[in-house]
Amino acid sequence: MPRFTYPELPLDGLLRRAAARAPHSAALTTGPHTVTYGELDARADRIARGLARLAGGPGAVVGVAHTLDTVFPAAYYGASRSGATVALINPLVNEHALHHVCAAAGIEVAVVPRSTAEQLTKLRERLPLLHTVLVTDADDGVVPGDTVPLHVALDGVPDDPFEPAGPAPDPGAVACLQFTTGTTGRSKGVRLTHRNLVANATQTALAHRLDAASVTLNHLPLFHVMHLNSAVSAGASQILCPDPDPVASLAVAAREGCTHYYGLPARLHRLAGDPRLADGPEGVPAGPRLKAVLSGGTALSPEAASRLRAALGVPVVQGYGLAELSPLSHTQSFGDDAVRGAVGRALPGTECRVVDLGSREPVPVWASGEVQVRGPQVMAGYLDDDEPSRIDADGWFSTGDIGYLDEDGRLYLVDRLGDVFKHDNELVSPTAVERVIEDDPRVAECVVVGRPDPVHGATVWAGIVLRDPEPGTRDAVLASVAERANRRLAVFERIHTAEALDAVPRTPTGKPERRVLRRRLSV
Repeated sequence: MPRFTYPELPLDGLLRRAAARAPHSAALTTGPHTVTYGELDARADRIARGLARLAGGPGAVVGVAHTLDTVFPAAYYGASRSGATVALINPLVNEHALHHVCAAAGIEVAVVPRSTAEQLTKLRERLPLLHTVLVTDADDGVVPGDTVPLHVALDGVPDDPFEPAGPAPDPGAVACLQFTTGTTGRSKGVRLTHRNLVANATQTALAHRLDAASVTLNHLPLFHVMHLNSAVSAGASQILCPDPDPVASLAVAAREGCTHYYGLPARLHRLAGDPRLADGPEGVPAGPRLKAVLSGGTALSPEAASRLRAALGVPVVQGYGLAELSPLSHTQSFGDDAVRGAVGRALPGTECRVVDLGSREPVPVWASGEVQVRGPQVMAGYLDDDEPSRIDADGWFSTGDIGYLDEDGRLYLVDRLGDVFKHDNELVSPTAVERVIEDDPRVAECVVVGRPDPVHGATVWAGIVLRDPEPGTRDAVLASVAERANRRLAVFERIHTAEALDAVPRTPTGKPERRVLRRRLSV
């Protein structure tokens, strides 16, 4: 494996370095507003100084909501610069999940939007460690309960460069707590070190071909630290696009001269079926500088990727990773990997192998088993000491995903270990069945789970969202879709029950809520 190196920087050092190199270059743009790297670094300094007073020094835990705006990056790097551990808060979760994150992480200060602050005011009595809630979007000064507008808390705090009183953090110290989506069980707190995050930012920037001339469009509902850290590592400019319409976001990409378009699979799947893309590259306002569309979070079907590639005239690149991997471990090249159906090769400095589910010994190429990863981005462990670490003595992390490798080192995923199920002793991959169903042009999206069955163990249940069926014909179209799919599926994969859905239930990060569906079907 070629030698891979990354800078020995603390997490906030990525921003400090970018600002020193190009202080006047655009870091973030949202609508008509642009923040330069120098301005973003100064904002992080000011927040760091304010949090150092409020949070009580190194070792404190500061919760920061990863909203898609220019406040989150300043708060994220500023909290880390203050010496605190950053705990990421998803602002879209319900009160139960919010309480779990705040209590498990031991959050003392929260930097959140007003909607999350309103939830926290109801939870304060159950969160004894949480003493300060700073509201990021309260320019009008109106805040719930005893929370405080962020700008008021920072009133009078200078913009001078902030340096912690103590020594620089050890690269192996925990910098960030990120919680898993909980699709296969309780959400787990993942302990990510400065080394994990800086290394993965470098790996991702290399794999995605990001540099200081890159302009990335972030078309996600929330700000993911992978996109933030990799762009800042490269000194790239980021365009934040909160408009959920994917076609409208292409117009933004064209106007801003974007080189990279980052989107969720669910949105990209809708984009692939949008009639406005029918004219191919000449009719799509994606812009001449666009080099690739990059999808992550869950799998984008090969059919949808092919349609987007044809319509936009650029590669559609997918990757693979988990929160425990900071989060990326694999990515497709900007070549033909998407056509082959692989999630790509391991990132620089990353090793991957597939092991037998029983013996735990490595299996040959093309043989399926559990995917294991080793590299500098592998987490330090889980927040809960009672949670098995899934990292063995040699540093191999067991992902819980089933897959196989080809002779060129490309990884192919079959499904999550907790999602696959057996029908008559044959293993069924929900994702494989979904891909066949979604190939039907009448299908907008779908989700497949195993339904308990006393004879076969489990049968295939498919929830299908149809594209604008004629009134009174939905049941007939649904039956036709299932029949068409069954002709292409193996006997054990065939759809036993098809149910029309208005929408596929998803987590805030876009992953199908299979666990919720399985629980409903088992009643």
